[in-house]
Amino acid sequence: MKIYIGGDHAGFELKEKLKIFLKGLKYEIKDLGPFEYDPVDDYPDFVKRVAEAVAKNPKDSRGILIANSGQGEAIMANRFKGIRAAVFYGGSEEILKLSREHNDANVLSLGAHFLNEKHAKEAVKLWLETAFSGEVRHQRRIEKIDNN
Repeated sequence: MKIYIGGDHAGFELKEKLKIFLKGLKYEIKDLGPFEYDPVDDYPDFVKRVAEAVAKNPKDSRGILIANSGQGEAIMANRFKGIRAAVFYGGSEEILKLSREHNDANVLSLGAHFLNEKHAKEAVKLWLETAFSGEVRHQRRIEKIDNN
C-alpha cells in the first residue's frame, strides 16, 4: 500500500518522523510536502496534493495529513470526491478503528499540536492496520456519501 503524506509547517517535524517510522513498517511513502519548514506555508496547498493522489487510487493508497489541529486539513480533504478523511488529535483510539471499520476512511488527519511522537506513531499504525468491515450497512452509507 502506498501512503501519501503531507501537512504544513505545524506538522512538518512530526511528518518527517512519521515518514521514517512508516518506511520501517515497509510502507511505500510519497511525501507531497512541505519539503522544508516554512512558517507561512498554507496547508490547503499540500492537502490538495494528498487528496488528489489518494482519490486516483483509493483501493491501494491512503493519505496522512499532519498539521496543527488536523481539522482544516480534513475539511479540505473531504471536498474531494472519494475522500473520507478522519481527524485524530488524541483521546480514545477506538475512534481510529471506527473510522476505518465503519467509514473506510482513506485519509487520516493528525493534530500535531495535541499528539506526541509516540502517540502519533501508535495512532497511525492502528489506523493503517484496521480494515474496513465491509458490512452492508456501512457500505450503503459510504455509497450515499460518495454519490452525494
